[in-house]
Amino acid sequence: MSDREPAHTATPGEVTDIVTALVLSRPGGRAWKIATGVASLLTALLVAAIVVLLARGVGIWGVTMPVAWGFAIANYVWWIGIGMAGTFISAALYLTRQGWRSALNRFAEAMTVFALAVSGIFPVLHLGRPWFAYWLAPYPDRMGLWPQWRSALVWDFFAIGAYVIVSVIYFYAGLVPDFAAVRDRAKSRGRQVIYGVLAMGWRGEALEWERHATLARILAGLAVPLVFSVHSMVALDFSEGLLPGWHSTIFPPFFVAGALFSGAAMVIVLAVILRRAYALHEFITDEHLDKLAKMMLAVGWVVTYGYAAEIFTAYYGGDPYDLAMQRHRLQGAYAWLFWATIACNSLSIQALWWPRVRTNPAALVIISVLVLIGMWLERFMLIVTSLYRDFLPSSWGMFYPTFWDAAFLAGSIGLFALLFLVFVRVVPVLSIAELRRHAAERVDNRP
Repeated sequence: MSDREPAHTATPGEVTDIVTALVLSRPGGRAWKIATGVASLLTALLVAAIVVLLARGVGIWGVTMPVAWGFAIANYVWWIGIGMAGTFISAALYLTRQGWRSALNRFAEAMTVFALAVSGIFPVLHLGRPWFAYWLAPYPDRMGLWPQWRSALVWDFFAIGAYVIVSVIYFYAGLVPDFAAVRDRAKSRGRQVIYGVLAMGWRGEALEWERHATLARILAGLAVPLVFSVHSMVALDFSEGLLPGWHSTIFPPFFVAGALFSGAAMVIVLAVILRRAYALHEFITDEHLDKLAKMMLAVGWVVTYGYAAEIFTAYYGGDPYDLAMQRHRLQGAYAWLFWATIACNSLSIQALWWPRVRTNPAALVIISVLVLIGMWLERFMLIVTSLYRDFLPSSWGMFYPTFWDAAFLAGSIGLFALLFLVFVRVVPVLSIAELRRHAAERVDNRP
């Protein structure tokens, strides 16, 4: 089957057979095994890097004065941004009754959970003494060491903690009926027991479906505002600092738009790969790719507006320090970061104005990968260009990444890939319950 070849319209029963077969009977294949092997090696590299970091300290990174933040914080903001879009796409489309979400919501939600898991590694390790990370929690302490409530880092703890809890519950609640479908079709006793436990006794009764729908609406209603709060809190980590390039009120909406931008790009990459690898052309159609591309184009323009507004504000305000920072960003030692970011995030997406590009899987993957690269470069640029030139020339200094900086970045990508590869082998990658409902609606609406 070619990448653009549509399949016949599946009945509800065929939907269940196709999706459960991906878990129960379809082998992983050579490509899956190779990808899993590479991802496992990168994950092992991450584990080795963490061990070395704990043994030797954050000095193994390139961070120093004045650039005390580097790859670790860039990775953290990048991954947590990717994690924002998955639940937002699922929850927002659910609340607005968009039927086309049914082919995307499952792996988009999984993307959120895995990206959040990866992002949580970096701020803890960046503490220098990660075994004291629990100090961020408001626990009763007879020594009187309470969190600093005016710090955005503490706000991060609560916002991200709430978002993780809601995202995991929302993800698992949608899986319960599908685990029951896999349980009922499993042949081996072991799988029947495992998926039976995960299904929590689901029998598909009307009362169960009613309560399931109520829970989904509540969790979706909680998830959408949490998407905006989480990345707004991350933005406040920067905008609270009295540094040129950081101290800006545009950061919260700018960070939210950037998160949705990179997250939409990752959803497109995963959608194209899954459609191609498992012949899911009937479920993940050209219409889905077209709408995701439009979403990425729209949010990309908001991000581009943020770049323009930041430059305009600096020159319009006339603050000498903001002007100096902008000149360094445009013409200084890290100017290549700025122009590469513009090329990846603002110029590459202009091809999405053409409908043929929006439905071309290869073109979409190329553009989405460029966006993901550009968003990481933007996070790194944002950090370094505000730090490497301090107010005093005697405090100036360059940032030079080390092997361990690159190891943490590559290892985090490997960990995310490994989690997702395991996910597609043991969990229904599409929502069986929702696809069955839409298949039944198509059958009922036939002339």
